[in-house]
Amino acid sequence: MKKILLTMCLVILISASGVAQEKLTWHTDMEKAFDIATNENKKLFLFFTGSDWCGWCIKLQNEVFKTPDFEKWANDNVVLVELDFPRRTPQDETIKAQNRQLQGMFQVRGYPTVYIVNPEKNAEGRKNLKSLGKTGFVRGGAQKWLAVANNIIKGK
Repeated sequence: MKKILLTMCLVILISASGVAQEKLTWHTDMEKAFDIATNENKKLFLFFTGSDWCGWCIKLQNEVFKTPDFEKWANDNVVLVELDFPRRTPQDETIKAQNRQLQGMFQVRGYPTVYIVNPEKNAEGRKNLKSLGKTGFVRGGAQKWLAVANNIIKGK
């Protein structure tokens, strides 16, 4: 009985540690995300969403962003930034202003929109976001969506 219980506990611990390794961090502070991406030599993944009202945004999250395949891909390739435009959920005014500024800069007209950008600093320390490409909802699940994202990163 003790061996069975011990084995079950080990299985649970191993499973939990595997899940913990793949968890995603969605940043809302662009400055912080920029610095992390620069330090880790990763791209920035800008997700423009209406989290509490946009059906396609919710569908994209459920069908792609909440999958183990996406989690692994994201942890290996990008720093995630959620730029949210909620209707009912309260939002800090600083974040609202930042999101509106980026929405205008990238001329986002619909949701969901995902831009993958290369964060760059020039000699004077000025920051730039070089767009590599954009996408939105892609039918076919995580694998089809990731194929599009990989093409953007590779410049295809």
